[in-house]
Amino acid sequence: MSSITGEHQATGSKKVWTTLITNTAYLSGLLTLDHSLKKAGSKYLLVALYTDSFSLEGHAALDSRKIAKQRIPYLLPFAKKDYSNDTRFYDCWSKLTPFSLVEYERVVQLDSDMLVLQNMDELMELELDSPALGGKGSRVFAASHACVCNPLKRGHYPKDWIPANCAFTTQHSCPNLAQTTGAPPAAGLGIPNGGLQVVNPSKDTYNMIVAKLEAPSTSNYDFADQSLLADVFPGRWVSLPYVYNALKTLRWKGVHDTIWRDERVKNIHYILIPKPWDENEVERKGEGGTCQDRGSVSSWWWDFTKERWEEEKAKGIYDGF
Repeated sequence: MSSITGEHQATGSKKVWTTLITNTAYLSGLLTLDHSLKKAGSKYLLVALYTDSFSLEGHAALDSRKIAKQRIPYLLPFAKKDYSNDTRFYDCWSKLTPFSLVEYERVVQLDSDMLVLQNMDELMELELDSPALGGKGSRVFAASHACVCNPLKRGHYPKDWIPANCAFTTQHSCPNLAQTTGAPPAAGLGIPNGGLQVVNPSKDTYNMIVAKLEAPSTSNYDFADQSLLADVFPGRWVSLPYVYNALKTLRWKGVHDTIWRDERVKNIHYILIPKPWDENEVERKGEGGTCQDRGSVSSWWWDFTKERWEEEKAKGIYDGF
């Protein structure tokens, strides 16, 4: 069966994890993400959604590990937007493609800089609107909130990205509830984080997204795909607790450490740079580093990766990823 985009599905399963890959810069992350899903005992496969920019070397790495893959088009809006301060956002539009993959009943899109620490197969059963509603219902997709605190005080971020406007701030008084319940979708600035999206693919829903991609207003979107989702489906998405998309910055002292619990996190998201795989040994040990997560959450990723390398070594896989 083919998707709306005309490509053939990578597996016969009706429910899949997917992750976008456009180049080998994130390939180590993808491979460890796949390893972590398997270690967590997930019943579902990860499918790598690749674009034409993905190299032959990258394909060989996926093939040698028998990771399913599926070609998708590289999405960009009609209106031009300068993302030179955050070039990653040029790729982020393609993370909207899972809404088009109608050959699947359920797609859970994950960023490749994530690490699954606990089984979260329950996301495959989460109640969402039927595709027949065509994006008009109240539960179009599920995601966790974006953190709008701007802890690094980046000057090009919107002026309203401050702790007082953050949905997670509203949960500081009830940290136990925050482990199992997300703030309402309209809380704070009402913006979902695009790193994890739970989707029932739908032609009509995807057509709504494409129509917005063709509109001039996308030139005002500071955060690409997640800005679009917040605009097209305001308050009409299911808010997941932070544990499913635990942005590493939430753990920093003075950000949202009030609600963070290491033992409750199911999926950590290594947002911003450097990524764990780009850190040197000194940074990984927390010696002389500036990020509050070095020597701690980055080491989680390295523990999984070293375990992956040992398993690959036993299978004769040596490719540097």
